[in-house]
Amino acid sequence: MAEVSSYAPGTPSWVDLATSDPEGARSFYGRLFGWGFEVGPPETGHYTMCQLRGRNVAGMAGEPSREGVPTAWTTYMATDDADEVARRITEAGGTVLMGPMDVMSQGRLIVAGDPAGALFGVWQAGDHAGASLVDEPGSLVWSELATRDLAAAQVFYTQVFGYGWEAVDTGEGGPAYQVFSVDGRTVGGAMQMTADWPEQIPSHWMTYFAVADTEAAAAAAQDLGGTMRVSPTDSPYGRFAVLGDPQGAVFTVMQSTGVGG
Repeated sequence: MAEVSSYAPGTPSWVDLATSDPEGARSFYGRLFGWGFEVGPPETGHYTMCQLRGRNVAGMAGEPSREGVPTAWTTYMATDDADEVARRITEAGGTVLMGPMDVMSQGRLIVAGDPAGALFGVWQAGDHAGASLVDEPGSLVWSELATRDLAAAQVFYTQVFGYGWEAVDTGEGGPAYQVFSVDGRTVGGAMQMTADWPEQIPSHWMTYFAVADTEAAAAAAQDLGGTMRVSPTDSPYGRFAVLGDPQGAVFTVMQSTGVGG
């Protein structure tokens, strides 16, 4: 278990879900992860805090997504200056799609795309710092970029967030994989998408939630109307499975190994 009150700039600090069916999503994730929910007032669009033991672990839209907005999880990187990060994103060849904008007193927000099209968010903390509980079942444990151009992604994210990088051996025939760090601390990973990936899957950020038992979580997700995208598989960081919720948002569960946060 790790309780967190602040995040170093560049660290994945928050994830939230845009969904076509907020009520259905609350039912699915509440039963899968044991989350409780704090639904916000109308002026927030009923934005919902997903909680474990009263601590915020993720967010969820409280109203159905507008037409054209995909049902998906978004990863947010911490910053202490959203306007400066927006400038660096543009200079590095990315695209700022939303913001910088204030979210009442909660913080300052950017949604952007990297040069390969992977969407991500940036969060400058106000009253809301990000996830206050990580690395335990039902909470964020790892953040990972899957990209069609790993080398270009490293250049982009280093220019924007100042990451350090280290290659990981994924075994014979395995994809190129790099972990990225902030001030020498590993905070996430990035993987080269190989020719085996279907062409229709774009570069993207993947949210990993910790679970106590990958097989049991994958089975439960399917019982709740979700789908299995990648069956339970071993990795250097733990046993994982890629799942889809009933509305189509894709996420990964992994037996907690303490690698995230």
